[in-house]
Amino acid sequence: MSDNESEGPTNQTTEPVDNAWSLKIPAFKPEDNPHGLVEESSFATLFPKYREKYLKEVWPLVEQCLAEHHLKAELDLIEGSMVVKTTRKTWDPYIIIKSRDMIKLMARSVPFEQAKRVLQDDTGCDIIKIGNLVHKKEKFVKRRQRLIGPNGATLKSIELLTDCYVLVQGNTVSALGPYKGLQQVRDIVLDTMNNVHPIYNIKALMIKRELMKDPKLAGEDWSRFLPKFKNKNISKRKQPKNKKPKKEYTPFPPQQPESKIDKQLATGEYFLNKEQKQAKRQQERTAKQAEAAKKQDERRNKDFVPPTEDTPGPSRKRAAKDNKVDVQALKAKLMKANKKKERS
Repeated sequence: MSDNESEGPTNQTTEPVDNAWSLKIPAFKPEDNPHGLVEESSFATLFPKYREKYLKEVWPLVEQCLAEHHLKAELDLIEGSMVVKTTRKTWDPYIIIKSRDMIKLMARSVPFEQAKRVLQDDTGCDIIKIGNLVHKKEKFVKRRQRLIGPNGATLKSIELLTDCYVLVQGNTVSALGPYKGLQQVRDIVLDTMNNVHPIYNIKALMIKRELMKDPKLAGEDWSRFLPKFKNKNISKRKQPKNKKPKKEYTPFPPQQPESKIDKQLATGEYFLNKEQKQAKRQQERTAKQAEAAKKQDERRNKDFVPPTEDTPGPSRKRAAKDNKVDVQALKAKLMKANKKKERS
């Protein structure tokens, strides 16, 4: 029996829970399952070649850790696989799932010291596949590096805010920690691979952490405090220089164009006989030839047309008046010059 059951009957209510994360899950003890498991369960996972040396060194510690929970572990270096099995003494039915998660994390380059934490009840793991989220390899590498940050600063800040251990390896992101933090890590990773910078989610988590400290804001909406970032990415597709304006939508189909018979009916040509039609065509041809001949004559006689001369205007008369010499003033000037010579 668990601690809660030993104390007395618990009050079971069907009312909604305000904060499910604050609920404490009762511990599962050997007394809760005295008969053990009916059948043996086992899980196996493959590991890459470069993990063989590390796993071979730490495997005694893995066997010792799993033996505490009455589990058996096997390492097959030939096939490159790790196997966990239940024994007759295993009393916890969910510990085999936890041990399966542990060997999966170790295959994804998570160290044993971190991977063994998943065996605890309040700790879970999440392996996020990011390889198929971005089609182009160059974009995938850039966004994965954006998640890590310079010298791993972004990844470290995510770990501090979510209380989770996060490891980016190849096409997957391995996370280990409390279930609420795992949910936040998954949201950040998926947003990053969808071209949303992780700094935006990190800022939102920092603001939420500060708001949680204020009891007055516990029952209020926090959306007004959180930053709202707009996507400023503009399509780089080349726009045409001259855009055709879109026509207004009308539910009616466009008017059918007039046929040749409709045009002849409108002009009255349809009702003419064969001779009248030929006469009309001859008349139109003659008029067109006369117009073309006129244009040809104008083009030929263009070089023989004399240019128009400019008529003398008021400006020329004014210039002629200005050219007249003042005789009296010239005489006075000469006499003055002669007197100066005589004196000298």
